[in-house]
This record gives sequence, structure tokens and C-alpha cells, in this order.
Amino acid sequence: MIFTLVALFISLIAVFITYKAARMLWQNSWFVGFCRGLFGFGLLAIAALIGLTAFDVYSYKQVLQEQVVATINFDRIDDQHFFAVLADKEGKEQRVELRGDQWQLDARIVKWDGYLATFGIKPAFRLERLSGRYYDIEKETTAKRTAYTVHNSLYGLDIWKILNTHPDWVPVIDAVYGSATYLPMKDGALFEISLSNTGLVARPINTAAREAVAEFE
Repeated sequence: MIFTLVALFISLIAVFITYKAARMLWQNSWFVGFCRGLFGFGLLAIAALIGLTAFDVYSYKQVLQEQVVATINFDRIDDQHFFAVLADKEGKEQRVELRGDQWQLDARIVKWDGYLATFGIKPAFRLERLSGRYYDIEKETTAKRTAYTVHNSLYGLDIWKILNTHPDWVPVIDAVYGSATYLPMKDGALFEISLSNTGLVARPINTAAREAVAEFE
């Protein structure tokens, strides 16, 4: 909820700037009008940037408690080659091919530090990357590997990456990675991925998945 409100607030700023820019561009005159035009187009560019920022912020979901954020199931194509179907909690599915013996799902997590943490604002997340890995070290370095981006930022505007690269810019926000531990892929296996304040946790939820985990233990 808090990230939706933040995104809405940022969007209102973008709308206000767009309105002011449109009014400025509508007025007539020559040199003054030309200068106003340049300034007006600059305001439109700023409004567009703020609008993209709002969209990027809205893509993150708040972690109110430990919750299931996705499920993943596997269909075997060939030896160490699987179809993986990843479904998020909104029901959106992505079907990809993964190679290897194990899979891992990464997420971006935004935590609040300092005085903001005292308000009880919960962390937020966005699913980031799904990848496969070979159990054999030699294959891991020489065989074909697969990894897919689960969610892209619109037009490359990535607020999380900026905060992760430059943590000192906004010290009250901690942008970090969270990853589910590598788990085995097996034909028919179904796993559920949960997210808590500490990160991602993947659990087998059918017989094939439990058998696959037992084989690798």
C-alpha cells in the first residue's frame, strides 16, 4: 500500500509539471516565447522522467508478512533441460527453458533503515531473475547456461539499481538482493516461493519436488 501511495504522489507531481509546461508552451511571443518553449519542453521531459519513476516504484510490492510470491513447476525436455513455468501471485505466468540440475529465483528487496524503520514500514520486493545451474562444477563452467529476467524496468529507468549502486545517496533506503537457495529441477516437480523480511524461501509442495530435494541432500 505504501508503495502505491508513493507512486501516486510522484504521478501527481508529474501531472502538475506537465500542466505548467503545457500552459507555458501555449502562450505567444517571439524570443520570450522561444525561451518559454525551451523551458516548457524541459519541464515536459522532467515530467516524463518523474512519471517513469512512479511506474518503477509501483512495480514493487510490500511485504506485510511471510507470503507466497510465486510458484514454479518443471517439465523435462531432455537430460538437464527443462521447461519451467513461473507464476507470480497475480497469476502472471512466464514459460522458459532452463538447463542444468538446479534452479534459483532472485528478487530485489527494498528495506527501510534509520528513522523510517521506526514507523514500521515493511520492506518491498520485485522478482528479478530465474536461472539454472549444473551440479557438476566442470559443466557449470563449460556447458550452456540459462538465465532470464523476470521483470524489466520501463525504458531502462531503474531506481533500485541507482540506490543499490549508490547506497549513500539515500541512506534511509537499503536496496539489496534476495535469493532462494538452489533447488533441484525434476519432471513434474512443483515448488512454492515465499518472501519474508529476511528474503526468499522455496519449498517443495508435491511428491516429485520432495523426492528431487531428497535426492540432492
